[in-house]
Amino acid sequence: MRKKHSRMQNQYCTFSYFYLKIKVRKEGNTMEYQTLNNGLKMPIVGFGVFRVPDKKECEESVYQAIKAGYRLIDTAQSYGNEEAVGKAIQETSVPRDELFITTKVWISNYGYEKAKASVEESLKKMQLDYFDLVLLHQPFKDYHGAYRALIDLYKEGKIKAIGVSNFYPDRLVDLALDTEVVPAVNQVEVNPFHQQDTALIYNTKYGVQLEAWAPFAEGKNGIFTNETLVEIGNKYNKSVGQVILRWLVQRGIVPLAKTVRKERMQENLNIFDFELSEEDMQTITSLNKDTSSFFSHYDPATVEMICGLKR
Repeated sequence: MRKKHSRMQNQYCTFSYFYLKIKVRKEGNTMEYQTLNNGLKMPIVGFGVFRVPDKKECEESVYQAIKAGYRLIDTAQSYGNEEAVGKAIQETSVPRDELFITTKVWISNYGYEKAKASVEESLKKMQLDYFDLVLLHQPFKDYHGAYRALIDLYKEGKIKAIGVSNFYPDRLVDLALDTEVVPAVNQVEVNPFHQQDTALIYNTKYGVQLEAWAPFAEGKNGIFTNETLVEIGNKYNKSVGQVILRWLVQRGIVPLAKTVRKERMQENLNIFDFELSEEDMQTITSLNKDTSSFFSHYDPATVEMICGLKR
């Protein structure tokens, strides 16, 4: 039987920035939390559902992820699986206020009115009263108008925190200097081959929590067999994936790991019982190619491609 959850009202806050980690026990795992610039606590490891279009598989994977101990679930309007994620949330016995649910507004819904209506529609699809976090998915077209819509939904208590995705330092600074509510989160590609040092500097400067999509680069460039990462993993009796996630957490970056396998879900959570040495952190730094494993948001052809997608 599905459980209805009441909405928790959000207290409006603008610029104050806190950096805090707390630890709580979650079904045998120790989960760390970051405190966002409005005081909201965000789990430091999340579960993503990008490219899980099959609704039944998505629902089951989210349900199992929550059961395994994940509390941050990340979806998007463009993924086509918001309804499935919502069903899993309704089926779980974990109270709504212990979950941190994120969705993203796609660029076809940018502009004030369309963005606001699209978030309301996403709430209906997912059978939720509020989102913990809503991001603008891409830094193109009328993102200023869309962001104003998020601010109003934030003030109304329908969103607990607002942010952006794929906003490289120039776009992030542009937005941060032109808004009453600085983004709480910026979700960008971060992995050992694309470490985003400049992004981390500027996000930190403006009090924005950096969140990593594709922390494993979707397996590209032989990341799981990289000799350096394998050697470090052997040192701690951990997998390459666990080493990467731990590296991100120690940099203060929230990683989003995706898998439909139960054993891998658990493995990706078991990263709080070891700590990489400063030497190992520096060794991983040497792997940086400072290049995306997928595409550049600065490339005009990429902008044309993304803006042309119908989702």
